[in-house]
Amino acid sequence: MTCDITLFVNPTAGRGRGARAAQPAARVLRAAGYSVRTVLGLDAADALRRAREAVADGTGALVAVGGDGMVSLALRAVAGTLTPLGVVAAGTGNDFARAAGLPVGDPAAAARVIAASLKDDGGRPVDLGRVGDTWFGTVLASGFDSRVNDRGNRMRFPTGRLRYDLALLAELAALRPVSYRIRLDDGPERRIPATLIAVGNGGSYGGGMRICGNARLDDGLFDVTVVGPCRRSTLLAVFPKVYRGTHLGHPLVRTYRAARVTIDADGLTGWADGEPLGPLPLTAETVPGAVRLLGAR
Repeated sequence: MTCDITLFVNPTAGRGRGARAAQPAARVLRAAGYSVRTVLGLDAADALRRAREAVADGTGALVAVGGDGMVSLALRAVAGTLTPLGVVAAGTGNDFARAAGLPVGDPAAAARVIAASLKDDGGRPVDLGRVGDTWFGTVLASGFDSRVNDRGNRMRFPTGRLRYDLALLAELAALRPVSYRIRLDDGPERRIPATLIAVGNGGSYGGGMRICGNARLDDGLFDVTVVGPCRRSTLLAVFPKVYRGTHLGHPLVRTYRAARVTIDADGLTGWADGEPLGPLPLTAETVPGAVRLLGAR
């Protein structure tokens, strides 16, 4: 294992927390005896290219500093390689770090975990989801939640979280069930009406919403959550339970487990790790042990 580590930094994550988090993380890693260099990008495509170059050049570890979007880019660079991934969670959501039991909002602690894991076990293999050649670590969302993302990203005003709050209200006003076609593993295609379908490699999205709350990163299976057709009043009543994962016991919610999931519906976009994957239909597959994650529990 080389003593060189690459910090893969999103300076805008968490309103600048990504840039601020890189400095204490680098100090801790250097104090542990590692040579640290930093990779930035002009945009997402350029950042991914630079991260892949660092992996190809033999960096000892790629450390994503930022939120789930940055982790998503880092996964594309390291998945299927021998290069371990570290995560300094400094974004808004940090759902992948939470799923792995990593420190959140404490870059020095995260760096200490990374350094200890590099010297100890070199990282623990964890599963990833894959759609085509795109990897994801948390949840593939489709339906009501993906429509909120679609609308929020089309809005230019207001900025920040308020934009998505307004998008949510607008989608609530237009709430209607979706006619899905879904196939689990080699089973038959089924047609089901639903408010949303979420395919979870990890348990949460959106900064702690435990939509697939029983999902694990090391079991080789997705947890699939299907929320059936419901009224606005019912959705509003069930929604707060998502943060505790207790919505899974509601009569309108069904759960399944599968290694491969195909979902299709007219007019929907799939989102994963907070990034758009493209229009349905989409097929997601689990890839066991696709990445070595430093400090994962």
